Amino acid sequence: MPDTPLEIQRVIQVHPDHPDPDIIKKAAGCIKIGGVVIFPTQCLYGLAADAMNPAAVNNIFSIKKRERNNPLLVLVHSKKDLEGIVAKIPDHAKILMHAFWPGSLTLVFEAKPGICHLLTAGSGKIGVRIPFHPVARALIQAVGGPITGTSANLSGSPGCSCISDMPWELMQAADMVLDAGTLKGGTGSTILDITQDKPRVLREGAVTLDTIRQTLIFKKM
Repeated sequence: MPDTPLEIQRVIQVHPDHPDPDIIKKAAGCIKIGGVVIFPTQCLYGLAADAMNPAAVNNIFSIKKRERNNPLLVLVHSKKDLEGIVAKIPDHAKILMHAFWPGSLTLVFEAKPGICHLLTAGSGKIGVRIPFHPVARALIQAVGGPITGTSANLSGSPGCSCISDMPWELMQAADMVLDAGTLKGGTGSTILDITQDKPRVLREGAVTLDTIRQTLIFKKM
């Protein structure tokens, strides 16, 4: 389908390593007022909304056609940001954060009371990650709080590593698109539930289970 003037206005080219602060500020402003921004994560493009705004989070579910019983992970800029969203940080989580953040490991914590139930899908748990991509990190910092980190795809469909592959439906639904070129693609983040004494892998991705095990064993020696 050919570009329209509206789509051209929404899609903004951004340098993958040194994003223009004015562009990031504009995108962050969009998120702060409840909008949705397509942005680059390390492997795939994601859908960013204010994770503390229930209406904005609900909109993400609608855009993706995602079941409400399927929780959304969030992205933060630093470990300090965990204070507002998680109930506690176990010792083994501190080891893993030190080893793999920023990066491709999502840790599932006990959610702090009052966190949007859509994020947790009523589980009382929330998945959190610090992304590695410079654009993603700059965007979260400019927003000043956690954003949704779900992939920019329709539920059940593959994620997109370049904007040209993005479904037209998503492009139309987003308020702004940050195009940082083609991403490396591949598997998404590994999701690890650390709410129990024995961490449990919910999804193995870029960080292997063996790597996680070796990290925990080495640090305990």
